[in-house]
Amino acid sequence: MKTTPHWLRLVCGLAAASLFGCGGKADIAAPASPGSAPSPAAAAPAAPITVTTVRAQKRTLAVLLKATGTVTPLNSVDVKAQVSSVISKVHFHEGQFVKAGDLLFTLDARTDEANVAKARAQLAKDAAALADAQRQLVRAQQLLAQNFISQGALDTSKAQVDSQMAVLAADQAAIDAARVALSYARVTAPNAGRAGAVSVFPGSTVQANQTTLVTITQLDPIAVAFNLPQRNLPDALAALKDGGAPVTATLADGAGTFNGRLKFVDNAIDLNSGSVKVKAVFDNRDGKLWPGSFVDVSQTVSTLKDTVVVPQAAVIQSARGTIVYVKVDGKAVLKPVQVLYAQGDDAAVSGVNEGDAIVLNGKQNLRPGSPVVERAAGAPGKPVGTTPPTTP
Repeated sequence: MKTTPHWLRLVCGLAAASLFGCGGKADIAAPASPGSAPSPAAAAPAAPITVTTVRAQKRTLAVLLKATGTVTPLNSVDVKAQVSSVISKVHFHEGQFVKAGDLLFTLDARTDEANVAKARAQLAKDAAALADAQRQLVRAQQLLAQNFISQGALDTSKAQVDSQMAVLAADQAAIDAARVALSYARVTAPNAGRAGAVSVFPGSTVQANQTTLVTITQLDPIAVAFNLPQRNLPDALAALKDGGAPVTATLADGAGTFNGRLKFVDNAIDLNSGSVKVKAVFDNRDGKLWPGSFVDVSQTVSTLKDTVVVPQAAVIQSARGTIVYVKVDGKAVLKPVQVLYAQGDDAAVSGVNEGDAIVLNGKQNLRPGSPVVERAAGAPGKPVGTTPPTTP
């Protein structure tokens, strides 16, 4: 076995020691001294987040109820004949506007006219009999004064006069009854309104109180029926005492908006829906509100006076509840709020004060205490929450 010379082993050892020493200095970092300054990356503050704010306002806000209503006529009457007869003439056209009392139909009244004539003839006959009985009474009184007849004969004459007077009264009642039956031959409009389709023509036979001749519907004024939640019932009842709460109706196709007032509240609450049926009355001179059509109803049920109003878009629903961010001394401050009422773009809230700077845009990137900067009016906004690129 060949041995390595001693001097050669010594040279190799020194070379390995030299290499190990150099590598150790390169891999082991020197500990930082207590007084040394932090690195620039660690000392840089967080970039402010660009936001826009609006001032919380205190004002009066009307509480509106939104619902879908149905246009309903105040009066709609099915006109029917009160006697069985035949149509003689129709005096109007379909779709015509009629007034109360206008003649609509004429029925065959020959039988009723004959009955009236018969009753009048009977009245004339009985009137003649009464006149004769009265003459007999006068003669009996004269004979009694001359002692030619007894008192009993005079009483008999008086009884005949009274009887004939009663018969005459019955004849007059018979004439009145015949006239009533004759009046049924003239069918008139019970109320003002628009006539619907006519289902009978001259020569048609109609049955008493069964055949519908035409339907008269009142169009001006007209009502809109809708449901009111039970929680708003006290406000509606209170408004009825002051002439009714204001109600706005808008046609579904945007053909017009109409202003009316609440005039009727039903006397019971629906157990299934927990709402009560109500009606509002509207002027309808132009006839745009048509029975059976649907409208969007907006009703003022109450008023919130001197309440703090903020944009609804500024309110955040978070795990902590309902909150808003307020800009205070250049920082975002989280404030819990309670939404009292929301309408359109506005929300009435409690928990903030009038004049607070409410964060509207940029709130999604905020945290409590985040630095914020107000975006100048009209300035284009950069992406919120991003840092500008650095120049290499």
